[in-house]
Amino acid sequence: MKIKTYSEFWPFYLKEHSHPLNRLLHFIGTSLGIALLLEGLISGRMIFLLIALVSGYAFAWVGHFFIEKNKPATFQYPFWSFISDFRMWFLMLIRKL
Repeated sequence: MKIKTYSEFWPFYLKEHSHPLNRLLHFIGTSLGIALLLEGLISGRMIFLLIALVSGYAFAWVGHFFIEKNKPATFQYPFWSFISDFRMWFLMLIRKL
């Protein structure tokens, strides 16, 4: 069944990220991605933008394929997954998740 709204997607996203180690890997990857993105923007070295994208997804995909043993939601819902990754990151940062 295809998810039609973001309010339906968010609980699905959390279920797909239920293992604490997977969530931690997402947090690390997103944090590293943000830092590399900022470095690229500040320094003007565009290679950092590519590395930011790769590092963010690399950590997340390790968490999905080897820990959760599921397929990343990014493959089916790329925009909502991108938004949800930052939502989850922020909630973890403020210790609400």
